[in-house]
Amino acid sequence: MSTLPNCPKCSSQYTYPDGDLLICPECAHEWNEAASAPSEEESRVVKDSNGNILSDGDSITVIKDLKVKGTSLVVKIGTKVKNIRLIEGDHDIDCKIDGFGAMKLKSEFVKKI
Repeated sequence: MSTLPNCPKCSSQYTYPDGDLLICPECAHEWNEAASAPSEEESRVVKDSNGNILSDGDSITVIKDLKVKGTSLVVKIGTKVKNIRLIEGDHDIDCKIDGFGAMKLKSEFVKKI
């Protein structure tokens, strides 16, 4: 089995190496695998529900009532959260909410202030 990546232009699986370049025989696209691989910082872009890019230290607002798993508490719509931290995973925002404590949120349920 080939461990070479598929062509970024046509997604062909039949790529082959030629020196430092990778070549696609179906569309004749040539690219450098090392240059085309996104770095860790570039690949980790977190966006809110409106498409704004979030970063560490931002303030956000919750746009939907969120049930807190394991309790009967609910984080209400419009709750403001300051000084967020971005993390890896499904719940990509780590924060502290007044009255609830430390919590992880999904970026799709918040908007940047």
